[in-house]
Amino acid sequence: MKHYFNYIQEVVAKNWDAPALSDFEGAISYTYGELTTQICKLKILFEQLGIEHHDKIAICGKNSSNWGVSFLSTIAYKAVAVSILPDFTEESIQYLIEHSESKVLFVCPWVLHRIDINKLRHLEAIINIEDFNLLYTKNHIDQSDLKDQFCRLYPNFDESILSNLSSIFPTDNMDELALINYTSGSTGSPKGVMVTHQNLASNVIFGQDNIPNHPGLTLVSMLPLAHMFGMMFEFLYQMAGGTHVYFITKNLTPSILMKAFGAVHPYMILTVPLVVEKIFKKKIFPIINKPLIKMLWYTPGINQLIRRKVYKQLMESFGGKLKFLIIGGAALNEEVERCMKQIHFPYTCGYGMTECAPLLCYAKWNEFEFKSCGRIIDRMEIRVDSNDPTSTPGEIQVRGANVMLGYYKNPEATNSAFTKDGWLRTGDIGIIDQKNNVFLRGRCKNMILGPSGQNIYPEEIEDKLNSLDGIVECVVVERKGLLVGLVYPEDLTNREEFAKATLDKVNKLLPAYARLGSIEIVEKEFEKTPKKSIKRFLYS
Repeated sequence: MKHYFNYIQEVVAKNWDAPALSDFEGAISYTYGELTTQICKLKILFEQLGIEHHDKIAICGKNSSNWGVSFLSTIAYKAVAVSILPDFTEESIQYLIEHSESKVLFVCPWVLHRIDINKLRHLEAIINIEDFNLLYTKNHIDQSDLKDQFCRLYPNFDESILSNLSSIFPTDNMDELALINYTSGSTGSPKGVMVTHQNLASNVIFGQDNIPNHPGLTLVSMLPLAHMFGMMFEFLYQMAGGTHVYFITKNLTPSILMKAFGAVHPYMILTVPLVVEKIFKKKIFPIINKPLIKMLWYTPGINQLIRRKVYKQLMESFGGKLKFLIIGGAALNEEVERCMKQIHFPYTCGYGMTECAPLLCYAKWNEFEFKSCGRIIDRMEIRVDSNDPTSTPGEIQVRGANVMLGYYKNPEATNSAFTKDGWLRTGDIGIIDQKNNVFLRGRCKNMILGPSGQNIYPEEIEDKLNSLDGIVECVVVERKGLLVGLVYPEDLTNREEFAKATLDKVNKLLPAYARLGSIEIVEKEFEKTPKKSIKRFLYS
């Protein structure tokens, strides 16, 4: 298997002066040559700090070019990167730094004040991720000396570095631990997923084989880099192909996102359903829900003109040059997906999990089956724990090159994550059709047993609710034997009338055993994970 650093070596050698990383509307930017140079400088600093191979280096900061530099420098040094979301609570950040036994911490200043250094027994140094200056060391280090050391090691630094790319980006550690990625799932506390270089390489190779990229392409990174989906496919895979990545460093809002798409013109967008659904509600549904347009939508001949107009509007919303829209993290609203299918928009829904670094299923947009999450990728195997996997849902189980080593310092969780014969339990319920398309039904932990023994998947009811007018988001829970829909509406006035009307509408769309007993209006958006999945355990 080819190491992902082999790809990066080739990109750097051929594209030294090409742009690599930029902060959108920010001052920091790197060419591939400047990126490599900064990596060399940080590796010298690690050595001076006494950091050894396999030591843990934590990164806790918002998305930025310097986050990417910090990550690549860590794994190029053969240390283990520990990605921590800056949005975690103060207690969680403190705990994860200590739990991971991290010796170095890259951190934003606004996060640092939330940390009690005295409680971090293993920490040797803290580095400001915004400028790479030392903020704290147990032993004094004069950073001015590092410049002299760099000049001695690389006298004509560009030529010297180019001739030493194989040592700067090592490739002899495929089976070793590369990353501890602490999950923030919708069902409980974070666990440290141990990811190897092989896991990372396998995902990169699949991307290069199936969604090839190259220098000259541009991409907007908006998913959290501390989350596996964003780190892998908005960053590492992009670096392996020579893409120019722009990071949104500010709080992500629809206006900032649209501005970035319009300025960068990305060739690919990786996102979660919430972002796509918001664009549809703002840009597309106001067009296609007009009475005349609704009537003409299915009129032969005329409908093609209307659908082309909608296609153009949606494409412009994504920057105008989009070739791939890849959606993951949760199920996409059926009405939104149906519209994209009808206008032949280049979208696909993938399926993955942090424990597989992250990819499990994918299909090219022109081969993608409606409402599926693609087909199992070629380096993985899949099975459904069911007597009839094509019609009776069961737990999806996988094995292959992408599967993690286990959970860091948590053998109990590791053991429970695998079957006796070595398959990883995904915790997801689904089926596989005759063409190997995978269809998810929901999470094992979320499934509700109906009064007559029927399996009820809250996610399917939520999809029906989200298709109704006036609903921003919702969660379906079980209370005292009844199904209850918790709904956050667009308008909080006339709550009782809205709740009653919504209950009547949704129950007409549901089988008798899955109908809701009541609708409860909530006054604020549900708390979410970084990938914008609702933290269900808070509302059950």
